[in-house]
Amino acid sequence: MTMTLTQQIITIAMVVLGTMTTRFLPFLFFPAGKETPAFVQYLGRVLPAAVFGLLVVYSLKDVSLLTGSHGIPEAMAIALVIALHCWKRQMLLSIAGGTICYMLLVQLVF
Repeated sequence: MTMTLTQQIITIAMVVLGTMTTRFLPFLFFPAGKETPAFVQYLGRVLPAAVFGLLVVYSLKDVSLLTGSHGIPEAMAIALVIALHCWKRQMLLSIAGGTICYMLLVQLVF
C-alpha cells in the first residue's frame, strides 16, 4: 500500500510539527530568567534511576534460571554494569558496557 503525494506531505508536516513542538515548548514554559518549578527539578533527579530500573526489569523478564545458560551472561553483564557505574557514575557508559558485555557473551561464549 503506497501513500499519495498529499498523504506524504501531510505525514511529513505532522512529523515536523510534532518535533518542533516538543523542541520549543520547554523554552516557552521555562524561560531562561524564570526559576524551574520544584516538580520539574524533582523529575530531573528521580527519572534517570526510574529509567534504569525499567531497563533492568525489561531486560530480565524472560530470563530462566532453569534452562539455557541459567542466567549466567545476564548476571555477568549486571555485575559489569554495577562496577562501571560505581567507578565512573555515568549511566550511558554503564548501559553501553553492560549491553556490549552481554552481547559478546551470548554471541561468543554461551
